[in-house]
Amino acid sequence: MRATFTLGRIAGVRIGVHWSVAVIFAVIAIGLGTGRLPDAYPDRGALSYTLLALLAGVLFLASLLAHEMAHALLARRSGVPVDDIVLWLLGGATRTRAEAPDPKAEFRIAGAGPMASFALGVLFTALTWILVAADAGPVVEVFAWLAVINFLLALFNAFPAAPLDGGRLLRAALWRRSGNRPKATAQSSAAGQVFGWILVTAGLVAFLWTGAFGALWLALVGWFVAGAASLEGQQARMRQLLAGVPVRETMTPGPATVPADETVGALLSEPSHGLTHPALPVVSASGAPIGLVTQDQINEVPLEKHRVLTVAEIMLPLDRVRTTPPETDLADLLPQLEPGPEHRVLVIERAERPRLLGIVSPSDVNRTIRRLTAETRQPAGSVGGGRVH
Repeated sequence: MRATFTLGRIAGVRIGVHWSVAVIFAVIAIGLGTGRLPDAYPDRGALSYTLLALLAGVLFLASLLAHEMAHALLARRSGVPVDDIVLWLLGGATRTRAEAPDPKAEFRIAGAGPMASFALGVLFTALTWILVAADAGPVVEVFAWLAVINFLLALFNAFPAAPLDGGRLLRAALWRRSGNRPKATAQSSAAGQVFGWILVTAGLVAFLWTGAFGALWLALVGWFVAGAASLEGQQARMRQLLAGVPVRETMTPGPATVPADETVGALLSEPSHGLTHPALPVVSASGAPIGLVTQDQINEVPLEKHRVLTVAEIMLPLDRVRTTPPETDLADLLPQLEPGPEHRVLVIERAERPRLLGIVSPSDVNRTIRRLTAETRQPAGSVGGGRVH
């Protein structure tokens, strides 16, 4: 899930929002502003209902953000780099560049979100009591609703089914018991698929029985859980297949590069570069890698600036580019790969002077997967049926 726009950073973590957040915000605002608040306090004006409903929507999104920030902060404390947090229609997602290093760290990171939601539920409950004592009118209803919704978020996310936080807790427990992370992931993924289809079935049956459109929301959540769990299971199988394969065997070696001080116009005039590569590593005068430039970045440069702007001025700097040493296990790199030229991974040999050895794209990984799959299907004793490292 990619962010439509970025809100900024909190504690160094980039916060993004997907356009679908507007849907859940509208559902909350309309549901409270035209239903729950007028029903509980029918003597107030429409403007007060609207403002309080909007406040509830904002505080709900803030609660989701707090849930995800808890994951992000615990991940960083456990040595797991965090890319960003994206809020979207069905909640939030914290994207990391690597897996948890051990079951204990996985358990801490996964448990942080539900604990944060539970703590918010307690906080909003306390504020509700204070507001009741102060006779705060419909404001009480807003905070009571926020208390309930945070308790429900904590409870729902604690279900032992991937990709929910409870699924991560289950995976950590299974991983610790068996010592096999891919196997634990496959088991938690299977639990997630079962749980997701149970929600889909329950939602559809409830809708057909009662006609309540809210039941369709339950079915939608279940469909998402089942789909995400299935995807996680596929990724686990891929990681198991790729385990033990070094990045060096998958990368495209000796990729074409572009000097940082070259102008966009000069780059486009070179037939070996130009727009024939979706992404090009950028190197300094000494040949050290310092960034990555993509076709999209080049295309966005106005024609009149082709002779003025240099590649260094439009590139993604190295601290925003995924990098890896050549001996990294390809299975560990897999979670970092995403579609899009800007997500290419540069393979860099870390020495006194960093040296670019290659570049990895999803197509490189797919090629390796096809090769390994073909090898595993060969009959025993066939020539080339093994893998040599």
